Amino acid sequence: VGQGDTVLEDRINHASLLDAGLLSGARFSRYLHNDPESLAKRLEKACGNTLVVTDGVFSMDGDLADLPAICAEAKQRDAWVMVDDAHGFGPLGATGGGIVEHFGLGIDDVPVLVGTLGKAFGTAGAFVAGSEELIETLIQFARPYIYTTSQPPAVACATLKSLELLRSEHWRREHLNRLIARFRQGAAEIGLSLMDSPTPIQPILIGSSERALALSAALKARGILVGAIRPPTVPVGSARLRVTFSASHGEAQVEHLLDVLAECWSRLAEEPDEHA
Repeated sequence: VGQGDTVLEDRINHASLLDAGLLSGARFSRYLHNDPESLAKRLEKACGNTLVVTDGVFSMDGDLADLPAICAEAKQRDAWVMVDDAHGFGPLGATGGGIVEHFGLGIDDVPVLVGTLGKAFGTAGAFVAGSEELIETLIQFARPYIYTTSQPPAVACATLKSLELLRSEHWRREHLNRLIARFRQGAAEIGLSLMDSPTPIQPILIGSSERALALSAALKARGILVGAIRPPTVPVGSARLRVTFSASHGEAQVEHLLDVLAECWSRLAEEPDEHA
């Protein structure tokens, strides 16, 4: 896409996607978060070639893109869909194929699929998957690709091994899903406000930045590292702790986290929120 074309993105896409949309030279607009109707209204006004861009899993909220509905709206307007599934590859899908596999979609629905290797794969780098024509076009004309150093062979070998494990060792996803379910159950019992996330990203909504920082510091003092996410990364009044799980965590660690959260949250609740 470029001048005379249109790029439409989810309002809370990762900053790198939003920056890319602005730098493309195309007409750029953001639709309301995960809102197919908002997307449809913008598609009606689109001109030229149109690219709809969304995260697969939204990195600060942990929720999934409503990909079937987004793809349906795009198809009606002959627009392409590009999904950045950085946080979906590995945890989602029967074989770890991510959100596209999770929803049973294919290349006709999502012509451009982007993923990173630095999350579930545990290595480094990223990839674009699509038709042979798309990939050949990127190889020949995508300046960021052409002028980027190739991945070291050792990293490529490690990535291939990670892919093998993700496809074959289903117990990793099953174990991870059990940890997520247990955490959500325990957090609800404590009275914590969780966001609607079925993924390893489990944000605890706090509200004020000061209280989020205080809770993060209290956890760190007890040997648990959980980052406080606050404006401008997230909207004012929605500061949160961003808990993230992996298959390498154990059930005992989740129970320990819940115990410490209960203690720290109880103490924090007794203190007045000066910024409420």
